[in-house]
Amino acid sequence: MHAYYFDNLPTDQRLPHITDPARPVSPETLAKLGVLSWVVPVPPHAASPSNSQGISEEEDCEVNKVAKERGYKNRDVINVSREGMGADEEIRYILSGSGFFDVREMPTDAWIRIAVAPGDLLVLPAGIYHRFTLDTKDQIRALRLFKDEPKWIPHARSAGTDANVHRVGYLRDVGAVGA
Repeated sequence: MHAYYFDNLPTDQRLPHITDPARPVSPETLAKLGVLSWVVPVPPHAASPSNSQGISEEEDCEVNKVAKERGYKNRDVINVSREGMGADEEIRYILSGSGFFDVREMPTDAWIRIAVAPGDLLVLPAGIYHRFTLDTKDQIRALRLFKDEPKWIPHARSAGTDANVHRVGYLRDVGAVGA
């Protein structure tokens, strides 16, 4: 996993968008934003398109340990490609392909780009402004973990989302607003 500041140039979103000079972002900076990450090798069977669950809940691996520790009970596998293009924190485990998660840094509001590839396990906290895009390979397969029933509802940034209980809790957690 590689994180860096996004250049905000109006070109193809699927390009890396690395600033010149590059401005890397450390795991410690991401952790202050509540973004956690691990690299967990993908078992060969998990990357197979015919495997509908990625990894089973019974397998002894770091993904399942993180899911259990964080209270995640459900999962699914999502295939995102150019052809087929919530309120909870999000856990994503990349099984194949690659892409970019962008998160907003607090308090600067700058975009930080996180390049993900097979084996990357990423936790995005509830309430953080974020987005996902494919890279130029136009394909990614990821295991998504959910605390309750699988769901994902996009919320565009607005005064309403700024006042959302999850957003307010996130800002409090990262010290951007008083308790």
